[in-house]
Amino acid sequence: MSAGYLIKEGIAGIKRTKLAAFTSMFSLFVAVLLIGVLTRVGFNAYEVSQILKQQVEVEVFLENIDEQTTLELRNRIQQKPEVANLEYISRDSASVIFKEEFGVGGEALADLNFLPASFKIKISEQASVNEIEVFVSEIETYAGVDDVRFNLALLQILETRTEQLAIAGGALGIFIMFVAMILVFNTIRLTIYAKRELIRAMKLVGATNAFIRRPFLIEGVIQGLISGTAAAGLLYLIFEWVIPHYISQIGILGWPFGRWYYLVGAVVLLAILMGWMGSKWAAKRFISETTVYG
Repeated sequence: MSAGYLIKEGIAGIKRTKLAAFTSMFSLFVAVLLIGVLTRVGFNAYEVSQILKQQVEVEVFLENIDEQTTLELRNRIQQKPEVANLEYISRDSASVIFKEEFGVGGEALADLNFLPASFKIKISEQASVNEIEVFVSEIETYAGVDDVRFNLALLQILETRTEQLAIAGGALGIFIMFVAMILVFNTIRLTIYAKRELIRAMKLVGATNAFIRRPFLIEGVIQGLISGTAAAGLLYLIFEWVIPHYISQIGILGWPFGRWYYLVGAVVLLAILMGWMGSKWAAKRFISETTVYG
């Protein structure tokens, strides 16, 4: 069975059940478009949460220790996997920062040089809230450390919201995919029903179920290709032209893996896969049930 014949029969199957095929393709189009939008929004939400996470600093205030002890302590902390970056703030630097932040009114206090030296630690993106808590608890026990401060509540909120968004988005995406596949299933079922006499004739001359099934699989693939291409084009248009035109800040948010064509290509492939799976499901079930003499 040639590729040309399979494609021709696949297109003919769509023409035989125009309304059902249109409903199926439109549903596939909406499904993969929504999944693409959810993926882009979810990815950007994750990126924003990571940016906010990096802005949460762990401040380690030091006791009045010598330079050698400070250097040893710095090296010890810097080796921890939770640390993305560590900055040392000396007593003199702390006084300068205090003057800049509090202006003329803070100069008298700053001149007293009462502020302690400290480390400002940027947290690694890969570190979880629990790992950071353990990390902070360990640092508090180090000799030469006077106090450790960080915004635990903000980190907990960021992690919780990110997990909730991932779970909700994943569940919604699976539901949308299932509904779209059901519609492809019904379309192929109608096509098989319309060709039931031809299928019986093919079985009489010895055609196998696998042989008969191929044109229907191609029909599902074609539906997926048309739907996926349309959804990918609209997805690109929405995020590259429409939204940035009205909300310029969206332009600074990136695509997954840094390029638009990864997500757009994945949307097309997902639509083709869904069309193929829905058609395979229907063809495997109903062609087997079509008897030679029934």
